[in-house]
Amino acid sequence: MRDLADWKGCPAPKPVLIEGRYVVLEPYDRAKHLEALWNDAFGGMAINPLLKYFTQDDFAGIEDFDAWLAAVQQKSGWITEVFRDKAVGKVVGLANYMRADPANGVVEVGGVAHGPAMARSPLSTEAHYLMARHVFEELGYRRYEWKCHSENEPSRKAAQRLGFTFEGIFRQHMISKRANRDTAWFSMIDGEWPLIKAAFERWLSPDNFDGGGRQKRRLEEIRAELAAKE
Repeated sequence: MRDLADWKGCPAPKPVLIEGRYVVLEPYDRAKHLEALWNDAFGGMAINPLLKYFTQDDFAGIEDFDAWLAAVQQKSGWITEVFRDKAVGKVVGLANYMRADPANGVVEVGGVAHGPAMARSPLSTEAHYLMARHVFEELGYRRYEWKCHSENEPSRKAAQRLGFTFEGIFRQHMISKRANRDTAWFSMIDGEWPLIKAAFERWLSPDNFDGGGRQKRRLEEIRAELAAKE
């Protein structure tokens, strides 16, 4: 744990452009991204099954999606980052920095939506690596959170695969779609980041993929190996 004797807090997250090997993170721009997200990334009305565990009601069309994005940014203060596949130039998903607490160095990644094009590729892994790296290295945060509906098994598995630690279930945490939601909490902290970062970078290396683009070693395997050497 870092020495906090002279702690002065962190800057609040702001929209940021980050370029990786496989994906580019772009600050959400309505004119540039709204239709690309709705049509290209999420397949129009196919977005509703994809966002089953989001708290808002199903979208009736792009207008609802537009209104939701505006509300989470303007009213809730979320910073929406859009994921673009570098190889083909298409928008493929999004995530948000949310519930920032700069005074204590805590921020959450949430509202995560991966379109089908992100599946079985390095895109989602690199996108979350870039978001975490920005939080810890550029902004200097101490704690990075991931929360999801306790029944959302894909999200829970993704969090643990990426290196977040499961911290427990907050029972009756909120009401979502007129029903109870228990929330699973995960985090990674600054003292863990060097090892998590090293594992990300080894996994993302071109040497870790075969000619068909399939991983040779799992991210969890690499991280466990590095941890065993410490």
